[in-house]
Amino acid sequence: MSATTEIVFMLNGAERRVGVPSTMSTLEMLRDMLGFTGTKYGCGEGECGACTILVDGASVNSCLMFAVDCAGRQVTTIEGLANDPCARVVQDSFVKHGAVQCGFCTPGMVVQSVHLLATHPHPDELSAQRAIEGNICRCTGYKKIVDAIVDAGCAVGDRS
Repeated sequence: MSATTEIVFMLNGAERRVGVPSTMSTLEMLRDMLGFTGTKYGCGEGECGACTILVDGASVNSCLMFAVDCAGRQVTTIEGLANDPCARVVQDSFVKHGAVQCGFCTPGMVVQSVHLLATHPHPDELSAQRAIEGNICRCTGYKKIVDAIVDAGCAVGDRS
């Protein structure tokens, strides 16, 4: 059994204290230890974006980040965006544009879209495409997702 390190960090706005093995990924900690299953395990190699979270406001593949590196940081999962007005607009836009098929990639896509809109509130198609380059969807062909992000950007930008 490997030794654990106690870390303290903010998860979705609440302080968390947890003992984690030094080799555990943030994804494993979130899903297996803390029960935040909205963050999906896809490839485990940082290629698919299903595990996208925000760490100190930056978009991160949680499968590539050690859990111990969350110490002292702000971590936001898809569950932490439940009451976020921007995330609501993004989710509504995904539904409006039919950008949700099987739904497996959706949490990572939504987190990535919220990150984009936080830094670029009026994205064009190219900006939206670039933002989701690290997120794989096997169902929609991306056009619907890009349209949803661009539309959500307009709605979010118009509200400010």
